[in-house]
Amino acid sequence: MFKNNSHEEKVTQDALSSNNIIGKGSTFSGNIQTYGNIRVEGRIIGDVVSKSKVAIGPSAVIEGNVLAQVSEVEGEVKGSIEVTDLLTLKPQCKILGNIVTDKLVVESGAKFEGKCKMGQGLSKIELKTNLEAKEPLKESAIKKAI
Repeated sequence: MFKNNSHEEKVTQDALSSNNIIGKGSTFSGNIQTYGNIRVEGRIIGDVVSKSKVAIGPSAVIEGNVLAQVSEVEGEVKGSIEVTDLLTLKPQCKILGNIVTDKLVVESGAKFEGKCKMGQGLSKIELKTNLEAKEPLKESAIKKAI
């Protein structure tokens, strides 16, 4: 009759403080969704969605879309990036896809091919249930924002 949300809130707080790593030399095929931070040093073939930060290291390659609250890109992304707050493009990064973000920092040497739209990113990131997560992010949803 009455719901106890304290367990759900604790799980969410634990999940938000989690740190995930795809290490250098690793290849992950499939979509990743997390409440916490994720650092990518290896290769991901699929979409990456985080309600926190996505850090893409210098050796990383992501062949898919990235959706996060904050992101710092040093490696390569072959897909669109949508960030609700701050996106930082480091000097050695290479992005082949569109960018939608609220704030953007582009350091000298950073490269991207695609359209960029600032100030109108998503206000909230929704993680899908296990059944919904089998579908990749729709490129058309990101293009609508551009």
